[in-house]
Amino acid sequence: MELFHVVSVEEAKKIINESFNDIAQTEKVGIAQCLGRVISKDIVSYCNVPGFRRSAVDGYAVKSSDVAGANESIPSILTLKGEVLMGKEPPGTVYYSECYYVPTGGMLPEGTDCVIMIEYTDKLDDETVLCNSPAAPGENVVEADEDIKQGEVLIQAGSRLRPYEVGVLSSIGCTEVEVYKKTRIGVISTGDEVVDPEVSPKLGQVRDINTYLLHSLIKESGAEPFVYGVAGDEFSDLAERVNRAYQECDIVLISGGSSVGKKDQTLKVLKSLPQSKILVHGIAVKPGKPTIIAKSGEKIIFGLPGHPLACAVVYKVIVRHYLENLIKRCEQDYPVACKFSVNYHKAKGREEYLPVVLNWEDCDITASPVFGKAGLITGFSKAWGYLKIERNVEGLKAGEKVFVYKF
Repeated sequence: MELFHVVSVEEAKKIINESFNDIAQTEKVGIAQCLGRVISKDIVSYCNVPGFRRSAVDGYAVKSSDVAGANESIPSILTLKGEVLMGKEPPGTVYYSECYYVPTGGMLPEGTDCVIMIEYTDKLDDETVLCNSPAAPGENVVEADEDIKQGEVLIQAGSRLRPYEVGVLSSIGCTEVEVYKKTRIGVISTGDEVVDPEVSPKLGQVRDINTYLLHSLIKESGAEPFVYGVAGDEFSDLAERVNRAYQECDIVLISGGSSVGKKDQTLKVLKSLPQSKILVHGIAVKPGKPTIIAKSGEKIIFGLPGHPLACAVVYKVIVRHYLENLIKRCEQDYPVACKFSVNYHKAKGREEYLPVVLNWEDCDITASPVFGKAGLITGFSKAWGYLKIERNVEGLKAGEKVFVYKF
């Protein structure tokens, strides 16, 4: 029987980084279709936004020198020249002791450098406004390039586009953007005991969890999943599905059969692929030790553990690392700082990813472990997120500060 040759998580990532060339491709999409996509080039503004000086309030555009020292006892008397309409250029220029009414967002007339809020004014008649407050140059004014400057890098390459970035693209007239193509990922589950979710399982059988778990994780990552069904524990069945997925996809994920038992066929199938090389068989991580990373040609194939929690952890820690390197994703995931709730022991030598729930207690966020065996789906369905315990740490103490990442 072949045994694991265990490597650390960081060693596994390094092996992946050194073993594969950049296969990412790009395409152009319209901004109505770019939500959630990762851009491949910096977005640089070719214009100023808003592009003209505008008012931040409803009020009167004036020269600051005309209202210096104004107060309720001695107001400044201004001649009202007219009104600036939204979306229109001002009808004239402001000279000494003159003003124009400007709505919020309206363009400022030439000759003005500030706006007096309407609350600090009194309108005597159609041509006279009393100003009861001074204003400094630039007060209540949005400058032409205050929001976005021409030549400014607005969105860095490797950023995943949120609704807010899509709005920014629209503001500079960018209607098409270059993004990385979605990585095609084939998903195969294994095991004679695994049946489709719509089937009522017999004693000894379980419904297929990992196909749908991985399908959702892949979609969440911005990639495109392709399902190749459940393979039995026969070499030929698994080999046929793996070969088909290998031909049609960029990456293949096989859940189950990656251990060293008599019926575990994943390793044998991977060795049978053209130009195949087993890069890793066994990672010092809990849960998820029986993980395989293989190379065939220029494609990567992952043999993931069959236990759902272990499968999810290895996807989050290893598979997603490879996906994000492909698209050169530049964002960071920021954890929540918490206090750990209990004393918790772990064995040295393996990184552990522990599912936790969060609770608000006395103005502190407390993280409590979700206890359960590795095969239980509720290990992460109940959890808010997970924390990492380093491989050479023996455990955590109650009250210790920890960092929790969202599942």
